[in-house]
Amino acid sequence: MDFTKLCFGVDGDSITAGEQWSYHVFRELGFASHHNVAVGSAVWYKRRLSCDAGTAETQDYNSPDFAGISDGWLPTDDLNELQKRANNCAIVHTQRYISDVRAGLAPEPDVFAFALGTNDSEGCFGDAVKALLGKTLDAESLDLFTEAGAMRWCIQRIAEEFPSARIFVLTPIQAADPAHNAKTEKQIREVFIPVAGAMGAQIIDCFHGCGICEKFEVPGGEGRHLRDGLHPLPSGQQLEGRFAAKEIRTNMF
Repeated sequence: MDFTKLCFGVDGDSITAGEQWSYHVFRELGFASHHNVAVGSAVWYKRRLSCDAGTAETQDYNSPDFAGISDGWLPTDDLNELQKRANNCAIVHTQRYISDVRAGLAPEPDVFAFALGTNDSEGCFGDAVKALLGKTLDAESLDLFTEAGAMRWCIQRIAEEFPSARIFVLTPIQAADPAHNAKTEKQIREVFIPVAGAMGAQIIDCFHGCGICEKFEVPGGEGRHLRDGLHPLPSGQQLEGRFAAKEIRTNMF
């Protein structure tokens, strides 16, 4: 496979934003381009967020009154800021990516990778079986306020818009906190595997395979490959990137 003729698209959260693991994939495989719409603090699903000033619900990226996207996470009573945070999800990122391509700001992807889930709440995992009902995205059973529903929606929209693209879904990496890792293993089992599998997307199991291990990490502090028990140091970014590059190379056809 000659990756120098292929374009790489990426979405994710703070572990993906900027030049982290996906940049290593871009360099390792020699992709022609790397268009990354990841934003820190992102989740897969739509949200309703409330403060004393009111409630904000995820908007569509192309809405005339779209407020923007924020990676903020500290407590706030600023309703506009809260609206931007509610917009920080894979659904909006996917709409943005498609808009960027349509506007000529990015090339059509030959390979597209999603890497979210670290910030997702267990209470929002949803029901994979219900999320996969029907062939179109207007089914009443498709709850976009759940991880399962949002994952199905995002994968299907990329596949509809770019039918020749090969889609990959990266699992979250291990963190220093065992409870966080137990949540991640549950979402891999209950959401990632059934939804991505049913949608024809290739899972890249970074949790079990990239080499970052909870036993060598420090909650809230710097360990072997994580700077704060959650976000990778340069060495962790390289590990995840090399693993993802190997998986993409192996599974391209």
